[in-house]
Amino acid sequence: MFWILWLDWARADEEATVASSGGRGRRDERAVAGYVERFGDVLTDAGMPRLASRVFARLLADDDGRMTAAELTEALAVSPAAISGAVNYLTHVRMIGKERERGSRRDVYVVRADAWHEAVMNRDRVMTAIQRSVSQGVAAVGGPQTPAGRRMQLSVEFVEFLTARLAQLQGEWAERRAKIVASWPPDN
Repeated sequence: MFWILWLDWARADEEATVASSGGRGRRDERAVAGYVERFGDVLTDAGMPRLASRVFARLLADDDGRMTAAELTEALAVSPAAISGAVNYLTHVRMIGKERERGSRRDVYVVRADAWHEAVMNRDRVMTAIQRSVSQGVAAVGGPQTPAGRRMQLSVEFVEFLTARLAQLQGEWAERRAKIVASWPPDN
């Protein structure tokens, strides 16, 4: 559900940002901070933990999409321990990655250009595991002849339907993504 809310919010926010900047690409750190809070609220309302929402929004808004825990702590004015929990959550759900800085022992957290795709595909893997488990439960409760079995079988059918559609969408997205990024200038 939070994907749909995010898409609506992101479109409106992008239109407002472009309009307020006259279409120029100047970075306004105060506006970025406001975006991080607003988008964090949207993700929190959709069920993501509050600080994980803010960390994801901050990484997404960072030009190179890379920040250390210390940089996130400073940018979001929270404790290092809080950042640790948030980045653990985000790496677990594959919305960000963790890399080691060259010649350093510091970890750098990275939001991938395709963070949403990665998160949805991770959900697909989770949904497959749920589908298998619930399928086994149908027999345990007496099959679809029982009320519990019918509820569980409907869940299995929905997850199978969703998984099939996600596979179709993945191919469509790959084609669309290639068209979108083909016109972008290279990142510095």
